[in-house]
Amino acid sequence: GSTYSSKVFRVTFLTLAASLTVPLLGVTVLLDCPIDPQPISLKEPPLLTGVLEPNIKLRKAERLWENQLYGPESIVNIGDILFTGTADGKIIKIEDGEIQTISRIGHGPCGTHEDEPTCGRPLGIRVGPNNTLFVADAYYGLYEVDPDTGETKMLVSTKTVIEGQKLSFVNDLTMTRDGRKIYFTDSSSKWQRRDYLFLIMEGTDDGRLLEYDTVTKEVKVLMVGLRFPNGVQLSPAEDFVLVQETTMARIRRYYVSGLMKGGADMFVENMPGLPDNIRLSSSGGYWVAMAAVRHNPGFSLLDFLAEKPWIKKMIFKLLSQETVTNFVPKYSLVVELTETGSYRRSFHDPNGVMVAYVSEAHEHDGYLYLGSFRSPYICRINLQHV
Repeated sequence: GSTYSSKVFRVTFLTLAASLTVPLLGVTVLLDCPIDPQPISLKEPPLLTGVLEPNIKLRKAERLWENQLYGPESIVNIGDILFTGTADGKIIKIEDGEIQTISRIGHGPCGTHEDEPTCGRPLGIRVGPNNTLFVADAYYGLYEVDPDTGETKMLVSTKTVIEGQKLSFVNDLTMTRDGRKIYFTDSSSKWQRRDYLFLIMEGTDDGRLLEYDTVTKEVKVLMVGLRFPNGVQLSPAEDFVLVQETTMARIRRYYVSGLMKGGADMFVENMPGLPDNIRLSSSGGYWVAMAAVRHNPGFSLLDFLAEKPWIKKMIFKLLSQETVTNFVPKYSLVVELTETGSYRRSFHDPNGVMVAYVSEAHEHDGYLYLGSFRSPYICRINLQHV
């Protein structure tokens, strides 16, 4: 009798499964998908061994100004005064532990997904030679901001079409010591910052590296066809610019002077996570922050989905970006690269317990200040203690 009942159960179960699957598939086919994903081929992620061996060094960080600021993406200092841009469109100054809003490029209301394009989102921030701030606002463009008065001056507007393409997602900038040239990224001409997950999942390759000349006011396109170009950093000798290509988990190098001028090559490929911002380290190398890691050994969602556009389509037909973001395991990773692009050391926070959604590591006075694109704090870690 037991084989008969198990057969009945199996038939009933399969009938039930089929009766649920068919309409679900039907509905899924009919639903619109916001993205048109392309298959992307990534190499097998590097093994997390040697200097990349997982540790909990980032958990030694302390959280500062918790719940007093939200999403401090990029951090700079003028002396001991810190500056950052936050998710609610503000450019803020932190002096003697006190937080003060000095400026905003957009206008309120702020807070929802819909508000972001009018509210503005300051991302990359740098200090120029005359101690003014230079800010890349994702929606508005490149600005110079007076750190004392908060007065803003537009340098490059996103309303300007550059070489036939609009700027939709101005992301990060780096500048020469004399302040003449600013190199900046536009992550996509199709997607805006609020849809960064669509940009990663679709694998859109319309990102660019651009150059702005502060004297001639001219904007030039240096690189095209990048998949989510993100953080940028000029080398100490000012002969090349490094560009983090987030979707591809790699860093490209573009030569701005010398014999190789105008040429480009690969600086680091197949990184253990998705690189966000890149900044100089005091050793002559570079700090790279990653908010998502490609586990090996283990399971990497990004790598699993890379060559399966149909699964990505199913996911985004049924789920919002916010929901998908919450499924991505939290893991913060900061690596220090040598000047030639090999790994010097790595600091991890598996599960993002102390430091979550890390976007940048800014070194100042023996400390590493960690920015985040969606946490309500800045973290700080004493480099002597790790």
